[in-house]
Amino acid sequence: MDPRIREHAQVIANHSVDLQPGDNVVVDAHPVAEDLVVALHEVIGDVGANPITTSKRAGKRQHRAFLRAGNDDYETPEHELALIENTDVYIAIRAGDNATETGDVDAETTAAYNKAYRPVQDERLSKRWCLTQFPAPANAQLAEMSREGYENFVWDAVNKDWDAVREHQQQLVELLDPADEVRIKSGDTTDVTMSVAGNRTLNDYGERNLPGGEVFTAPVPDSVEGEVLFDMPLYHQGREITDAHLEFENGEVVSHAAGKNESLLTDVLETDDGARRLGELGIGMNRDIDRFTYNMLFDEKMGDTVHMAVGRAYDDTVGEENEANESAVHVDMIVDMSENSVIEVDGEVVQRDGTFVFEDGF
Repeated sequence: MDPRIREHAQVIANHSVDLQPGDNVVVDAHPVAEDLVVALHEVIGDVGANPITTSKRAGKRQHRAFLRAGNDDYETPEHELALIENTDVYIAIRAGDNATETGDVDAETTAAYNKAYRPVQDERLSKRWCLTQFPAPANAQLAEMSREGYENFVWDAVNKDWDAVREHQQQLVELLDPADEVRIKSGDTTDVTMSVAGNRTLNDYGERNLPGGEVFTAPVPDSVEGEVLFDMPLYHQGREITDAHLEFENGEVVSHAAGKNESLLTDVLETDDGARRLGELGIGMNRDIDRFTYNMLFDEKMGDTVHMAVGRAYDDTVGEENEANESAVHVDMIVDMSENSVIEVDGEVVQRDGTFVFEDGF
C-alpha cells in the first residue's frame, strides 16, 4: 500500500473527525477506494471504535438504476436515517469507476429524491463528518491527468500541515467576520455585492472537507445585487455546465444563462424557492490545488478563486438573528480571481488579482 494512503487515513481520523474509542463509524466509499477503507479500518481498530462500510453516497451505478426505475414519488428512507441517528462519525470517500454514471438521470427525478433524502442529509451534517477523495482512475481521467499525476495532486492537497493552514487563513476570517458588505469584481462580467452582517465566517482547514483550504460564510439571502459570470465549468449530475451567468435583484436570480447545458442550470434554479438565492460565499486559499479538475471538493479550494453556491446555507455560518437560506440543493460555482479582479470588504480592497492584503506582493 502506498504510505500516503495510511497518512491520509491518519489525517481523517486524528485531525478531521477526532476519532474516539467507542465511536460508531460509517465509512461510505466505492470499492475502488478499498485501500483507503482498509487503512481507515486499521486506525478505527487501533482506536477501539466500531466501523460499518456502505456505498450509499459513492455507489453511482446502483443509485442511477434506482432513480431511473422510480416514479419521482420518493419517501425518506427511514432505515438509513436510523443508521445515521446511531452514528457518531460519518466518513464519505469520493471515488468511482465512471464519473459520468448519473449523466442520464433526469434532473427533476434527482431533485425529487433530494427533497425526500433531506432528513438523512441533515442528520449526517449533525455528526462529526468528513468528505474526502481517493485518487481513482475515473477521477484522474476527468481531470485529464495520468493516474500517477493525479495521485500526487490529491495527496499533496490532502496531506498537509493543517495547523499552519488554519493560522494563515485565520487572517482572512478576521477581516470578514466583523464585516457588513462584500463586493466581488472580476473584469467586465462580474460585479456583485452582498451583506454578510451578523453571519459567521468559518475557517476550513481540513476538518469536514479534506482537503480544506477555504474561508466561507453565508450572504444575507435578500441582499445580493449584481451579476456574476462563473467562468470555470461546473460538473453537476454527470454533466458539464459552462459560463453560467446569474443576475441578482433583492437576493434572487432574475436572469440566467449558460454556454452549455443551460437547461440543467435552469433545473437547479427551479428546485425550490431557495435555489434562486445564494447560500454560500467562499474564497479559495489552497495553492497546492493549482489546476481545475472537475471535482468541486478540490476546485472550490483552489487559490485565486471565489465560489458562490445557490441553495442551502450551512447552519454554522448563519447568525442567530439572521435567516438561513433553505433549499434541497447546494450547488457551488467558481469565478477565477487571478486577473483584473478585486475583493472588497466594507469598501476596502482585501484581495487583488488573487493576492491578499496580508501576503507579500499585495
